[in-house]
Amino acid sequence: MQLKTRVVSYGKILLLAGALAVTFLLFAAIAMRVAITARQVTVPDLVGRSIADATALSMQLDLQLRVDETPRPDPKVPAGHVLGQEPTAGSAARRQRSVRVWVSSGTHVALAPSLLGESQRTAEIRVAQDGLTIGTVSEIRSGAYPPDVVVAQDPPPSTQTAEIRLLVNRGEDRAIYVMPDLIGLNGERAADVMRIRGFRVSITAQSSASAIPPGVVVRQSPAGGYQVHPGDPIALEVSR
Repeated sequence: MQLKTRVVSYGKILLLAGALAVTFLLFAAIAMRVAITARQVTVPDLVGRSIADATALSMQLDLQLRVDETPRPDPKVPAGHVLGQEPTAGSAARRQRSVRVWVSSGTHVALAPSLLGESQRTAEIRVAQDGLTIGTVSEIRSGAYPPDVVVAQDPPPSTQTAEIRLLVNRGEDRAIYVMPDLIGLNGERAADVMRIRGFRVSITAQSSASAIPPGVVVRQSPAGGYQVHPGDPIALEVSR
C-alpha cells in the first residue's frame, strides 16, 4: 500500500514538473517573440526628403542612415534630396540597422548635341549618353525628309539645357483606298486599272468555269471593301 502511494506521489510530481516545464517554454517563446517585435521598426519613406530630414527621422526610429557617395541626376527630385532607398518604405527592420539612400544631384545641364538628320532611336541614345532627357516628341508627315529622322530640335545644338524636344518625320502620308469588287470584270483590264494607281497586281491562278467567259475575275485578294494603300499586293484569279 505504501509502495502504491509513493508511485502515485511520484507521478503527480512528474506531471507537475512537466506542466511547469511546458509553461516555462511557452512563456519563454512569448517573451522572445515580444523582444524581437520590440526591436523591430517600420522603415519610413525617405524619398524626396532632404538628407538632414532623413537623418533626423531615421535617428528617431533608431536606424542608421548610410548615404551613397555618388549623386545621381534626376529632373524631378531636387539636388540634395533622397532619390531612392533600401530597404523600401513600409518594410520591417531591426533597430540599429542601416538604411541606404541615393541622393539626387538635381537636373543635369549640358550642351545639346546636334540631332538633325539622326534617326529617333540614335537621337535618344545620344541624349541619354549626355545625361539629358528627351521631352516632347512631335511628328510630321512629309516626303521632303527620310522617314523616322529628326528634322528639328528645341533647344538648338550647343545650347545648355536639361531636356531636348524633337520633331520627327514619319514619312509621307499614303493614300487610302477601298478595295473595289472586281468579281465578274475582265482580269487584264482590272489589273491595268489597279496598276495605274500604284498597286502590285498579279494573276496568281486560273480556274475552269464553263459558264463564265475566259479571263473574268472569279476570286480576288484582298476582298472588296478592305482598305488598301498604293504599293500593296493584289492577287486576282480569272476563269479560263
